[in-house]
Amino acid sequence: MNVRVRLFAMQREAAGTRELGVEVVDGATVADAWDAAVAQVPALGPGRETLRFAVNGSYADLSDRLRDGDEVAAIPPVSGGDGTAGGAAQARVRVL
Repeated sequence: MNVRVRLFAMQREAAGTRELGVEVVDGATVADAWDAAVAQVPALGPGRETLRFAVNGSYADLSDRLRDGDEVAAIPPVSGGDGTAGGAAQARVRVL
């Protein structure tokens, strides 16, 4: 199966690209796709613990199964804000 792995922030800089095409076996998981991306670009290996993943725009677990043509996004941690939300933490992630 062919899967696209989208990269952001430090992972994008480390890979020198926004996206990698990886080939994985039928029944592969999100973790398998990430491992295939790291095999292509070993510099992606460090920092895995801080990433969240999404498949086709929805958050996913590493054990979630993929289908041919899926898009896996490696989402880095996000922080910031000015504190004007009355102390409530709010976040919105949009995967394009």
